Amino acid sequence: MSTPKKNKYTEGRILSSLVSLALPIIFANILQSAYQLIDTFWLGRIGADAVAAVSLSFPLLFLVLSIGAGLTLSGTVMVARYQGANNQKMVDFSSSQSVFLIFLTSIILAVGSYFSAGPLMKVIGAGPDIIEDSVTYFRVSSLGFVFLFIFFIFQSLMRGIGNVMMPVYIVLCTVILNAVLDPLFIYGYGSIPGYGVAGAAVASVITQAVAATIGLFILFRGNNGIKIALSSMYFNMEYLKRTFNLGLPASIEQSTRALGMTMMMVIVTSFGSDIVAAYGIGARMLSFIVVPALGLGIATTSLVGQNIGALKIKRAEKVARMSAKVAFFGFTGLGLIMFLVAEPLTAFFIPDDPQVIQDGALFIKIMSVSFGFLGLQQVMNGTFNGAGFTKASMLISIMSLWVVRFPLAYILSYKLDMGPTGIWWSFPISNLIAGIVAFAYFKTGYWKKRVIRDRSFLTAHE
Repeated sequence: MSTPKKNKYTEGRILSSLVSLALPIIFANILQSAYQLIDTFWLGRIGADAVAAVSLSFPLLFLVLSIGAGLTLSGTVMVARYQGANNQKMVDFSSSQSVFLIFLTSIILAVGSYFSAGPLMKVIGAGPDIIEDSVTYFRVSSLGFVFLFIFFIFQSLMRGIGNVMMPVYIVLCTVILNAVLDPLFIYGYGSIPGYGVAGAAVASVITQAVAATIGLFILFRGNNGIKIALSSMYFNMEYLKRTFNLGLPASIEQSTRALGMTMMMVIVTSFGSDIVAAYGIGARMLSFIVVPALGLGIATTSLVGQNIGALKIKRAEKVARMSAKVAFFGFTGLGLIMFLVAEPLTAFFIPDDPQVIQDGALFIKIMSVSFGFLGLQQVMNGTFNGAGFTKASMLISIMSLWVVRFPLAYILSYKLDMGPTGIWWSFPISNLIAGIVAFAYFKTGYWKKRVIRDRSFLTAHE
């Protein structure tokens, strides 16, 4: 079963391999982002404060989730390499270890998040009109972290071996379920009371539990390329070391990105709830670009990782170049489309607030001009991750957010008196710089030298 997969992703046409991996991943990621979009749609009918409460919670939720998300990336990288090397025994063992570590991590994060919800919302600057809803939404959401992390690692492992369709089917079913449960728990029906903002979180937790259960069943059953076992779930120090060497920089990258979003929200909240709502809508629209870009980056990680596992370094480089072209030109085109439809997109979510529509549409238009560079950065990060050089992705992301975007947002909005528009402009400028830096670093070829040196991974003890 593993031989056709190896041939498919380490031989033949690169573009077809990339597309066959990327499209299902992108589709699954877009479907997952639909959770927040569905929440926003129904909560927007309550009012701007409800949308602002969830928008305020989202960066903190992303921050907590990203701390453990690096472990799921390390699972993708290691499984992809073992798959490329046609080592099924280590595919199964490394998958079992990844599930075990993610489960323990998720419990710690869920408990910590639940009890720190109140102080976190105060730090981020929640106003008295939305703080109660924000805290409640965050607490309920934290109860689902265990389920969410289990499904994330399931997705990552399946993507590592190239089985990208299975997660799509599961996500599609759970999004449909969430669309049904959202209005039910937000507004109530019959004997079921309406929980308002918290109802959106309740619906999400239920669907996350369903997805996690299905994912575990598939992994334990072992009929889809990976078979995990309880006997392999223990603290293996050699594997633990590899996991953290790969995963810790990725966790730092994603958590600093989330922390940057959180700090950005601190600036945004200083301009009032209407700007928070406009920013929230713009951020949701940005997710429609970021999510596919991340999906293409993940496909690049898997494809580069499998080719490195098969010791085809030149082919791995060709994968990266092809992915870079697709990302830059494809997302530039998507940016143009989003520029043209910015107003109706914003009005769809907040239909009765002209000021929010105007501010949100301006944010979308300003951002859209740089989407090609955003896509370029993500696939370059995917290349570095697939090569096991996760520190490069970490440093580029930290530079983009903390050296460029956040300071620039503060300077433009306050020091140069541009107000919220200054925040909006910090996005395309940081995307432009990060994309150029990532591609320039790729051209140095240092990531290939690291791969050639690091052959110890391929001779891991079984």
